Amino acid sequence: MNSPVEIPFRSFIQLKPEDNTALYLQIVFEFIKAIQTGFLPEGTKLPGTRILCKVLTVNRNTLIKAFQDLESQGWIETLPNKGTFILSQQKQKNKAEFTTLKEVNPSQFNTGFTFQRSTILENPIEISNLPYQFNDGMPDLRLVQTDVLARLYVSKLKRHKTSKTYEQIQLRSHLNFKTHFANYLNLTRGIRISISNLLTTSSHEIALYLVTKVLINPGDKVVVASPGYYMSNMTLTNTGAQIISIPVNEDGIDTKRLKEICETSEIRLLYLTSNYHYPTTILLSAKKRIEVLELANQYGFVILEDDYDFDFHYDNNPVLPLAAFDSNQRVVYIGSFGKSLPSGFSYGFVAAPADFIKELEKHQNILEPGIDVMKEQVLTEWITEGEMHRLSKKNKKIYKERRDYFISLLNEHLKGKIKYKIPPRGLAIWVEWLSDFNLIKFQKECSDKGLFLPKTILYQTKDLTATRLGFGHLEEEEMEKAVAILKTSLEMITK
Repeated sequence: MNSPVEIPFRSFIQLKPEDNTALYLQIVFEFIKAIQTGFLPEGTKLPGTRILCKVLTVNRNTLIKAFQDLESQGWIETLPNKGTFILSQQKQKNKAEFTTLKEVNPSQFNTGFTFQRSTILENPIEISNLPYQFNDGMPDLRLVQTDVLARLYVSKLKRHKTSKTYEQIQLRSHLNFKTHFANYLNLTRGIRISISNLLTTSSHEIALYLVTKVLINPGDKVVVASPGYYMSNMTLTNTGAQIISIPVNEDGIDTKRLKEICETSEIRLLYLTSNYHYPTTILLSAKKRIEVLELANQYGFVILEDDYDFDFHYDNNPVLPLAAFDSNQRVVYIGSFGKSLPSGFSYGFVAAPADFIKELEKHQNILEPGIDVMKEQVLTEWITEGEMHRLSKKNKKIYKERRDYFISLLNEHLKGKIKYKIPPRGLAIWVEWLSDFNLIKFQKECSDKGLFLPKTILYQTKDLTATRLGFGHLEEEEMEKAVAILKTSLEMITK
């Protein structure tokens, strides 16, 4: 094994001091990623902290703090008079209550060829077998009306045969679906599109990938909000774009800062979750909406508006997306449809100028060449018969009740220890902790008591300690247990 001082740490431990994420947390996450991807295999001896802090150009106290977190999570162990070593995966499992989805160590295999490896697209999603779990705001799949979907699907399959070719059926079915889907979006979101302005995809993630693939070239400057959405940031970074972060205020992104950047740099794209900013749930004010559209027109950048959670709003007059007021065709609008349906029935979509949609279709024909005729026919029937509206209305009532009960629990158990705003839409609450404590230690304390907090919902900087707590997937009893664990865990680490 190579000497620890010969390991090229700088090639796979990439720190960004200018980033809002605390430096020690960056070190923790980068080391975990390096261990999972095989850059630091089991048994590797790490250099001493004095040597390593020089290699990584960080303060020794910062590095020691990161190592303490890594050891508490079971990724490394320090042996007296011997040094610090990477633990085996078996030991990690014994010491930690949760693990990431990707556990295969590439160094275990002797591949007979070279290939490109991406450190940007490492899967950040974690899974756990703990009885209680928070996520970043996912719906409850137990509410899905699978029986109704199953009956519709079977009825479509049993219909009499036709003399038309499969290609004719496919084309007619797809155009029919797009027509009704476009009308549905026009009705619910106030946009004015026809089928030539619409691309449907198998998922929201595919829609985002296709748009960034066509819009962004390596080196293009892309502005994102901070804190932001980890999945979209991964996708944008993977294009080779130069990412520029701007802060989020109480009424949305800092438009003054955006204008300053536009005056000194040529911006290609602004990625925006305008209606319900991820992760803070802040709504972009009416004044700033106008400013963003005017800046896009003045400086010629594209607004990529991601309306990821429109399905879950709790008032009768939802705020319409920027795309509904885009008279200069500067907005590319993406979103999801049917998030309360089984995963195979949900859709992503892009609404944009017709010539841009045509270009997206060229790339989609490679990624998704086939059309699921049966699924599209079922969803078309759900839309035309009003079943989607009924399901949406029913689910919004349930989720609003869950939101209100979750807030009552936060008030009961964590009053004076947190601050938050009641979101008018979505399935998560942005909670800012008033005490100064280590979120990784908090995560571990909750895990020991049976509550899983994935790292993707934890946000900690020098000035912020916050958590995005999804409530949509929890029933009342589950909420009660989860919030009780939050309370006792907070008391343990702040006493």
